[in-house]
Amino acid sequence: MVASPLEELKPEVQALKEKLEAFVINHCHPAEEDYDAHMENRIGKERWTLDAVPPVIEKLKAEAKKQGLWNLFLPHKLPDFIPAHLSPSQYLSNREYGILCEIMGRSFLCPEACNCSAPDTGNMEVLLKHGNEAQQRMYLEPLLDGRIRSAFLMTEPQVASSDATNIETKLTKRIETVDGKKVVRYRLNGRKWWSTGAMDPRCKLAIVLAKMDYSQVSDVNSQNKGAHGAHTMVIVPMEKVKLVRALSVFGYDDAPHGHAEVKLDNIELDESCLVLGEGKGFEIAQSRLGPGRIHHCMRAVGLAARCYELMIQRSMTRETFGKRLCQHGGCQEMIADSRADLECARLLTLSCAAAIDNLGPAKARDQIALIKYAVPEFAFRIIDRAVQVHGGAGVCQDFPLARALTGMRTLRIADGPDAVHKRTVARMEVKKALKISQSRL
Repeated sequence: MVASPLEELKPEVQALKEKLEAFVINHCHPAEEDYDAHMENRIGKERWTLDAVPPVIEKLKAEAKKQGLWNLFLPHKLPDFIPAHLSPSQYLSNREYGILCEIMGRSFLCPEACNCSAPDTGNMEVLLKHGNEAQQRMYLEPLLDGRIRSAFLMTEPQVASSDATNIETKLTKRIETVDGKKVVRYRLNGRKWWSTGAMDPRCKLAIVLAKMDYSQVSDVNSQNKGAHGAHTMVIVPMEKVKLVRALSVFGYDDAPHGHAEVKLDNIELDESCLVLGEGKGFEIAQSRLGPGRIHHCMRAVGLAARCYELMIQRSMTRETFGKRLCQHGGCQEMIADSRADLECARLLTLSCAAAIDNLGPAKARDQIALIKYAVPEFAFRIIDRAVQVHGGAGVCQDFPLARALTGMRTLRIADGPDAVHKRTVARMEVKKALKISQSRL
């Protein structure tokens, strides 16, 4: 098979890719059974303790560090005060890293093993790009070292969070006088859910999107920032967050990492907890979600590719009505359609990554929105066909297909529902068409 120019790599990145492929095959795939076996012995609250974290994870992390497969997502140089050994073996473009993400996606253990898993990567990029030195020392360094984990709290149960201007969690600003000096204080109140990683006993911080409440101050300028300037991101230590319940995804609780509904009940914060400053929440969110979508989509491609290969293997070894499955026209059609979907998903994502590298996220906004809905849909179709070819085996724990199918269906909601991204693409396409038609007048 001839590789697309989008898949061509420099020799040093190609060598890194081959090393990562060997790591997934030789270390991650064999460890998946140990991971699942460990979690099967944990029930109820036991699934959310440090003892529930499978020991194989730390073994994989140590091996990844040893092989130079650590923190590969980092886009640029770290601050000088952070130890040099936490830097990746080489800094990669979005396109280059995207190709490596496809390999990571072939095992659910690999992203965490290489310290390249969500939501930590997005949070680390936020802290690297927008955090101050104190925040970076307290949180970024231990995250980069894999000693702690983090959560990102945006979605809320009481509003349609696909329109982020609906967010109701309040960050109330007030001014107090302490020893004759005016001091700014904040109080955080709200409820969030689908807070991935919040259940994890290793989670030590949450980055929270909240709406500013200026009802207790008289700063008129602060109160007129518009819908996209009314939100702020704050860092909240996890000991201040109340865990309401764990949430399952189609029956999977994803322990010990998990997803949670949480309550933010009169949490007292000061200015040191603000990321970048008041009213910068949407600006930070956009910088976080652009390149991050490349990571999700290429991991989806890797997962779909693994399921595609399992489908072909199954079709070659099972017989019905006197023929192997791969000899039946219906199965052949599924194989062909899956190959086409796989190539479409891969090349769409790499094209978007190249656009971000060359033009920047703002000018690649249409392509980012496009892959957000198209790639998970392509991948879901591939995995669904693989389940069908496997029959009953496809929906049980004997193969990774059931977990893959539920994860991919969830991805079509996790970063905003498909309809939102289709709306963005359509509006931008119409805008471009109008501009072209007007230029001809």
